[in-house]
Amino acid sequence: MATEAAHGADMAEHAVEGGLSFHPMDQFMIKPLFGAGDVGMFTITNVTLWMFICILAIIGVMVLGTSRRAIIPSRSQSVAELAYGFIYKMIEDVTGKDGLKYFPYIMTLFMFIVFSNFLGLIPMSFTTTSHIAVTWVLALAVFLGVTILGFVKNGVHFLGLFWVTSAPLALRPILAVIEIISYFVRPVSHSIRLAGNVMAGHAVMKVFAGFAALAVVSPVSIVAITAIYGLEVLVAFIQAYVFTILTCVYLKDALHPAH
Repeated sequence: MATEAAHGADMAEHAVEGGLSFHPMDQFMIKPLFGAGDVGMFTITNVTLWMFICILAIIGVMVLGTSRRAIIPSRSQSVAELAYGFIYKMIEDVTGKDGLKYFPYIMTLFMFIVFSNFLGLIPMSFTTTSHIAVTWVLALAVFLGVTILGFVKNGVHFLGLFWVTSAPLALRPILAVIEIISYFVRPVSHSIRLAGNVMAGHAVMKVFAGFAALAVVSPVSIVAITAIYGLEVLVAFIQAYVFTILTCVYLKDALHPAH
């Protein structure tokens, strides 16, 4: 049996060497930045590096890019002003004036996600938002923040969020259970939506890039990669927008919990 297993392994190895072999999920592996070995709690990894690059890029656009504050704005100043106005209007439209005091946090959240998504589109880079460990922390921070804020601002009246007064009395207990379950599922769906969409797009691009090695289908693969890359640019912004607007919706529930 051992001889047969070894023979089978040799055949598989030769098949890989003689044919097409690529691993779409290898691009999401977390590796130590210095040396080798296991990744521990305080290990500096490729995730650490690209998070740091993301922070530097945000500082470059939002701080250095707007330092002159010219009447005729530069490109970086235009981007910063557009982002500021976009998030400000979003918060005002969704939560009302009460939510504007939380603008700095929501703006920071949006900029981190959108810059991480776009930096991940650079060849040979690493997309930090493709990992559930990153998006889970972001989503959990939003969940805990709005929950604590809801009780601080409204006390026990925050529980009115789960009691649908517009529904018939007989249905209210059932709806309350559904509302409670959906509320505690929020951080899960909030985090998986972002990580799943980003990971799926990058994996599909890697698959088509692998097929591009075959001369027969390489022209089709290159066209497909170009199209998917264009779609991923759109997805990078949309997913940041969706995560941010859902944060605003959850904030509105904390500020105005009554149905």
